[in-house]
Amino acid sequence: MGGPPAAPADYQSYPYLTRGVDYPAIELADPAHRRSRFAPQLTATEAARVERLMTDSVVISLHDHPQLLPADMADAYAHLHSRYPHTAFRALRESGLDAVFDNWFGLLGTWRWEDLVAWVGTRAADIAHQDGAVLARGVDEIRSASREGRVAFVLGAEAATSIENDLNRLDVLYGMGVRQLGLVYAESNSLGSGQKETRDGGLTTFGRRAVARMNALGILVDVSHASDQTSLDAIECSTKPVAITHAGARAVWPIPRMKPDEVLTACAERGGVLGFEAAPHTTISYGHRAHSIESVMDHFTYAVDLIGIDHVAFGPDTFYGDHVEFHHATGGALGLSSMLDPGDEPFESVAHVDGLENPTENFRNITGWLVQHGYSDSEITAVLGGNILRVLEEAWR
Repeated sequence: MGGPPAAPADYQSYPYLTRGVDYPAIELADPAHRRSRFAPQLTATEAARVERLMTDSVVISLHDHPQLLPADMADAYAHLHSRYPHTAFRALRESGLDAVFDNWFGLLGTWRWEDLVAWVGTRAADIAHQDGAVLARGVDEIRSASREGRVAFVLGAEAATSIENDLNRLDVLYGMGVRQLGLVYAESNSLGSGQKETRDGGLTTFGRRAVARMNALGILVDVSHASDQTSLDAIECSTKPVAITHAGARAVWPIPRMKPDEVLTACAERGGVLGFEAAPHTTISYGHRAHSIESVMDHFTYAVDLIGIDHVAFGPDTFYGDHVEFHHATGGALGLSSMLDPGDEPFESVAHVDGLENPTENFRNITGWLVQHGYSDSEITAVLGGNILRVLEEAWR
């Protein structure tokens, strides 16, 4: 098979287990492999400023999947069902990230409670055995990780479907370390409507109770995949700021996966934050129809003008490996096609999102772009993580 070389046998995850005995011996992508060729054209002074900002700021990804994808996508199903996702811990420490919101997205569209519990427990066990990583349950742990040169993992899930109609399961997730939870994914659940539904029923009565429980516990409410009305209802009924951890502006690209101005404005008015998505073929723009960092930053500049720089951040939603082929292998089960359909608008299919391909390159390239385009130190520090910390200080209280 073609493609990037497989990673070495030492994947840096589960040092207490034996590959091929305790988990499948599937060859995984090499985290050092790069297809992206984007590099900000910076002067020596600007490059030094980028490194200073990355060092001095608390840099947070509001949504990413820092795991290694299979080298051969024929193994995608077996890999996802193995319950042992492998994290590129070494590569992640080279990224400049101080914290990453690490989300379970369901095993190919299934959202069983036992699978979510197994994922959370397995992730926590792996992180506990890494010298350079820590599980963050509060803002202090994120700040400590930044000072100590470690990466703080904030555990979450892209949908609350797994709790079914049992509010007490939210308590269990909080006790296990989950601090962020999406209400809905593509399909509707007991909490509300998802983005691929043709009828938008909004937040259910149970969904309102779930938001109230999440507020009381200190779990950040995420409406990234919720329908428009469900998003608005959740923002309205939440007593704490709500996050859109990974999305963009529908005014910049007309797909259901993006959020309309009404939702973005409501989120900001209640103190929330929007993280910009960069998964393939999501945050395309009318001005840059071949998805790249430039397309994503078109969403950024639009949102800054609409809701202000104090309410934006980045949640690139990337992996280590071939993200496009992963979508091809699993997209139908995850309901991606309907969420990414721009109708009659033409766009160019890409093999990767140039400049925002994986967690290692994302934030250094973002910072370089911001420096190159004249943003101040305080503005850059805010969007790299300061705005997220402000929201967490209130949401996790």
